[in-house]
Amino acid sequence: MKKFLIIFGVIAGVLLLAGGGYAYYLYSTVKDTASDMHEPISRETSTLRTEKIDTEKKDPISILLMGVDERENDQGRSDTMIMITVNPNEDSMIMFNIPRDTRTEIIGRGTVEKMNHAYAYGGVEMAMDTVENFLDVPIDYYFKVNMEAFQDVVSALNGVTVDNPFAFDYNGYSFPAGEVKLNADEALAFSRMRYEDPKGDMGRNDRQREIIKAIIDEGASVGSINKVDELLAAVGSNVKTNMTFEEMNNIFKNYKGARKDMETFEVQGSGEMIDNLWYYIVPAQERQSITQKLKDHLEIS
Repeated sequence: MKKFLIIFGVIAGVLLLAGGGYAYYLYSTVKDTASDMHEPISRETSTLRTEKIDTEKKDPISILLMGVDERENDQGRSDTMIMITVNPNEDSMIMFNIPRDTRTEIIGRGTVEKMNHAYAYGGVEMAMDTVENFLDVPIDYYFKVNMEAFQDVVSALNGVTVDNPFAFDYNGYSFPAGEVKLNADEALAFSRMRYEDPKGDMGRNDRQREIIKAIIDEGASVGSINKVDELLAAVGSNVKTNMTFEEMNNIFKNYKGARKDMETFEVQGSGEMIDNLWYYIVPAQERQSITQKLKDHLEIS
């Protein structure tokens, strides 16, 4: 598990809890962390947008969340890609995984390969361009989360609680069905199990989204007020985004209600061997259906 919705979980949660004499300290510390996280990209807005979005005016937004495992002298790959749209006018969110083995055109390279190769070839911007082309919807923001951040954040939250659909054992841990409280190591194992799941990679995606939702809720809870310093330390060096602190602040004020109505779904497709490589093939009709759903949610034609 390499990712979670930092903006709504940690940053928004901290801003939510700011009050009294502690407010200025929190605000200043969050702003410093946001500055450390900020990593702009070359474009100011997506080519699929006619004008730049305005978070102060409550424009619906889209976010590409990438979990990467970056190592020395290796850019790494985006092993996890999650697309999120947020509509503050409806107070709703849509969140779904894009299977990493999805066969698609890699924009900027001119090849047809697995979706997660885009980040390995061209970093954040090639990944964003490739996902935009695949879905035909604009991506306004990205969040890139390194592996290190996941366990640090879950640890700073003193664990997270998830709803596990079926009992299983994995990597030395046992996970009963129903509501389960996970520490950092357990959460990592919970999110990684794949082959024992009847749904395979899709089942793993379900558990990843379950942990994301748990972190969002826990990060915004009153009990997290004493964990602010640990949370921000965990986030600062392991998360990068093109979102500015001002935009984060606007999103907290104008979009925070959306987390209470979160729709998730799976991208439907099938596996196929092509040139001795396994790909996930998404039919054109499925892509068109997802595109229309997202455009409606983003209020674009």
